Amino acid sequence: MYSGKIIEPPIRGLFCGEVLMKKLYGNIVTGAFVMRMNRFVIHAEIDGRMEICHMPNPGRMRELLFPGVKMYFVKSRNPLSRTAYRVIGVERDGEVILLDTSKCNDVAHYLVSRHLIAGWEEYSVVQREVTMGDSRFDLLLGNEATGEVFPVEVKSCTLFGEKGAMFPDAVTARGKKHVDHLGQIGQIGRAGILILVQWNRAEWFLPDFHTDIEFAKAFRVNMERIDWKVAALHWTPEFDYPDHVKLLPTSIKALDEEMGNCGDYLLILYLDKDKLVEIGTKGIMNFPQGYYVYIGSAKRNLEQRIRRHRHLRKKMHWHIDYLRQESEFIGVIPIRTKRDFEHLLAAAISDIADWEIKGFGCTDCSCKSHLFGFYENPLHIKAFTKIEENFEINVLNSYFDA
Repeated sequence: MYSGKIIEPPIRGLFCGEVLMKKLYGNIVTGAFVMRMNRFVIHAEIDGRMEICHMPNPGRMRELLFPGVKMYFVKSRNPLSRTAYRVIGVERDGEVILLDTSKCNDVAHYLVSRHLIAGWEEYSVVQREVTMGDSRFDLLLGNEATGEVFPVEVKSCTLFGEKGAMFPDAVTARGKKHVDHLGQIGQIGRAGILILVQWNRAEWFLPDFHTDIEFAKAFRVNMERIDWKVAALHWTPEFDYPDHVKLLPTSIKALDEEMGNCGDYLLILYLDKDKLVEIGTKGIMNFPQGYYVYIGSAKRNLEQRIRRHRHLRKKMHWHIDYLRQESEFIGVIPIRTKRDFEHLLAAAISDIADWEIKGFGCTDCSCKSHLFGFYENPLHIKAFTKIEENFEINVLNSYFDA
């Protein structure tokens, strides 16, 4: 915990200058996304050539990266680099989205120095990367007239739906630690978080409790102790610095009503060949080679249920336990909610699946099946990620509709 003073004597002469450049990059080129090799490397087609490109963003970004989408690049500065280009952005629905997280502190510095963040107009950037206790925060803001200073952590948000934005899109223990530490500082002084939403169509923000429940809990506990700002940004194809921002609201009611250890989930498995599998009292059933999506629910203990499905078990209980023994675990998508979406999810997945296993996992409802097959990994299918978006993000629009 940081125990130093928050209000210091006037600090005239220590303020960083404004960011004078009008653009984030020069010599931008465009291309098309082909595939992601790992968190930091993608393949893209640029000027008719297949190129290996550095991805300076470890987020999942499954909702953005589909084959053929338009991307923005700059050439690597190191001639010895194994990646010829660095990704800087992507397009979604005709809008440019900044992906390069290494530039977010520059953007935040610019917005603060131009007094574009409502509530922080009287502050300037005193220092970049300030250490307090065992944490390093991105910015130290200060009011030259009063001498007040406070730390600000900057985050980049690239997960959005039709109206909403959520962060993070992957579990971030470091992010939770920052929120908790800033909350401690906020109890004795002032501390801030600036979340840059790279999507100007966003109208609201929530921490992504589906993906990282611990970060979301920390945000909820500390939201009244931290001076948090969520700024939706508009980017041009030239990546000019934004000349205005839109601050987004959040909803305590949505967090309190929806965030919990209950809800639905999509379990994704893979069979490397056709298999005959004995499924309890249903007997032997035929499962063609391919990917499978199982829709399940847990009115309580959702996390424990998901943990159960991750591992092979000797004791069988549900239909899916038998298939899990014969398949490879690909992933699981939790949808935390106190509402009942299980059957709506099954209907939505049924509409895009290549086949279904009739009578599987639905003995207690009128659904034809809760297990659906795909020739391709559904995590790479746009229609699948749209369903995920609808049930994770778009259903929350009602908390913000006037």
